[in-house]
Amino acid sequence: MQRRHALGAAVTGLAGVTAAGCATTTPDAVPFTVAQPSVPIAGSSEVFPVRRIYCIGRNYAAHAREMGSDPTREPPFFFQKPSDAVQFVAPGVLTPHPYPPLTRNYHYELELVAALHKGGRNVPVEKALELVYGYAVGLDMTRRDLQRGMGDQKKPWEIGKSFDRSAPIGAIHRVAQVGHFTQGSITLKVNGVVKQDANLNQMIWSVAEQIAQLSQAFELMPGDIIFSGTPENVGPVVPGDLMEGAIAGLPGMSVKVVAPA
Repeated sequence: MQRRHALGAAVTGLAGVTAAGCATTTPDAVPFTVAQPSVPIAGSSEVFPVRRIYCIGRNYAAHAREMGSDPTREPPFFFQKPSDAVQFVAPGVLTPHPYPPLTRNYHYELELVAALHKGGRNVPVEKALELVYGYAVGLDMTRRDLQRGMGDQKKPWEIGKSFDRSAPIGAIHRVAQVGHFTQGSITLKVNGVVKQDANLNQMIWSVAEQIAQLSQAFELMPGDIIFSGTPENVGPVVPGDLMEGAIAGLPGMSVKVVAPA
């Protein structure tokens, strides 16, 4: 009986510690601190905390074809990058972007980014844009050789997409400032030469449809951001190259690829 009582007391004590541990959120309750990835909000001193980064693949028909897919039959698919993959690119500032390790075929993909301030599951398309806080210009940088190599082996190609600074992004502009984006030019220049040139209305799946689709697989939450797909003519950059991305209605971004430190 004494042993049983002692075991019960120990379990009760452990449960109390666990419960207290779950409820405690003060900094001294953890052995170290982890920085919260964030992106500045345009026209404000506030920042947008990034929870998750979702990206849709092959969302422009011509890009789907150049990647060897049939856009008329393929349902939407998504992948994720870690939240700390964001690299802020301030408007009007040339931002250095280190060429990453392990790759010899490093590609740009310019995209419209939607930032969410509300969440939910199974969100109807007609209510999906209510979740959007604002928009930004972004680059889904890709180690294409690693992505393709893993794909050829039928293995996850996370290493080709999810790495440090693989998500350069401009400031987030609130919907109240810029409205929603259903059309408008999206262009990328490399060293002054136009490489990508399309219209947002050429997306196969709109931002609203992407939110609705994602919410069937995940519970979306405030702080989630969605890279909404890139047009055709993705291609390589090397150290020294200058990328200039622009989406009508948003400030452009200028990124220079530099040699790794």
